[in-house]
Amino acid sequence: MHVLLLNGPNLNLLGQRETGIYGHSSLADIEAALSREAEQESVQLDCFQSNFEGALVDRIHRAMGRCDGILINAGAYTHTSIAIRDALAGVAIPYVELHLSNTHAREKFRHHSFLAERAVGVICGFGPASYSLALKGLLSYLRPNA
Repeated sequence: MHVLLLNGPNLNLLGQRETGIYGHSSLADIEAALSREAEQESVQLDCFQSNFEGALVDRIHRAMGRCDGILINAGAYTHTSIAIRDALAGVAIPYVELHLSNTHAREKFRHHSFLAERAVGVICGFGPASYSLALKGLLSYLRPNA
């Protein structure tokens, strides 16, 4: 099984930026922990981060026919990007939207997601554990009888 982890803008600054909201773990720390977890589940995990919407869209397109599922923390693009939504719909790969913070307990503009409607599920508010929970949820969806 092959899963793609996508991280959007500013997530490269995790561990340095707004630690009261996003915590002290770096993106590299989160990816390393999730890679270990994926390996235990016999899952190949590819990680990709970009601050550029088009790069995320291109990476979603390249996943078609190669990946069984996608985990996506689109960051601020969650609330603004119809292009990422359309890319996810176009490749028809099951995905889980995830966020470190509880976006519903934050500013009103963060309450709407363009991605949630088509997602298998949405995980938010559990800090770095959101990544692990999202992987578990995606795997339970992809392996319903396991």
